[in-house]
Amino acid sequence: MKYQLFTYANDDCASRPGIAIEDVLYDLYQVATRHKTWHPSFMSISDVVAAWDEAEPVLEKLAVRLDDAPDAGHSLAHTAGFRFMPPLSAPGVIYAAGANYRDHVEAMGRAFNMELCLDPRAEGIPPWHFIKGGRAVLSAHGQAVAFPPQAQRLDWEAELAVVIGRTASKVGEEEALDYVAGYSCANDFSARDSLVRDKVDASSPFRFDWIGHKVFGGACGFGPFLTPARHVGSPEDLDIKLWLNGELRQDSNTRNHLYTVAEQIAYLSRRVDLLPGDVILTGTPAGVGMESGTFLKRGDVVRVWIAGLGELQSAIQ
Repeated sequence: MKYQLFTYANDDCASRPGIAIEDVLYDLYQVATRHKTWHPSFMSISDVVAAWDEAEPVLEKLAVRLDDAPDAGHSLAHTAGFRFMPPLSAPGVIYAAGANYRDHVEAMGRAFNMELCLDPRAEGIPPWHFIKGGRAVLSAHGQAVAFPPQAQRLDWEAELAVVIGRTASKVGEEEALDYVAGYSCANDFSARDSLVRDKVDASSPFRFDWIGHKVFGGACGFGPFLTPARHVGSPEDLDIKLWLNGELRQDSNTRNHLYTVAEQIAYLSRRVDLLPGDVILTGTPAGVGMESGTFLKRGDVVRVWIAGLGELQSAIQ
């Protein structure tokens, strides 16, 4: 029985864990108590992920019970002030892959007349990641994202988010997916005109400002659901789409990854231990605004959809 996890708030609480069964949303704490299917981690989804090996079997049992006997009395459908929060209230490190979709690299090469490597693995080039920031950069489904004051060219990037559920230290590619708790939708908002520090010499290693470019309030749209890995199958065959004000801008599939999720986990875990609650954004496909010189403006609405995972909507203000 497929289930998804989420975090929500309402008029009475700041943050609560939830579980979704067949599009019915429940408060995880309440239904677990009512159905005598309880685990100490059920206080938050971050706690669940931190205890994933022990919590997951209990969640599976609860999901089966809710499917067999839907608990309409505890549905959140009419909860006053209901709103989604980012699935993880206390995420770990957010690692983000750059230039990791073949179609995106091809499109950027055409747009800027650059010779970009379309097969970095064959040339011995390892994956490339930057760190996006922590809890302060997250924005939830349905949340308004403030236009960063230092930027004029704000861009979108639909991404598959991978949430680590077990400590991964120097793991191999063949076992790497065993360390994944689940997957979600993400939008790696990017302030394109904040990357280069204009007053710094072009030859200086201090010319680039990755914090200004990628780290600001709301810069990581995330959610609304965390879908357990066992209900996803292969993360390398998922349709991924993004709409800007209803117009389809990104339309691809994760099979266009240059480096697979497993390869990214294995590579990162050789450099630093990946811990439960860490998040990996696995790159974006073709169709970002930078390719055409089209950027976000206040009032725009952006939707990211990934097959089987749900849809993440953000409004720019």
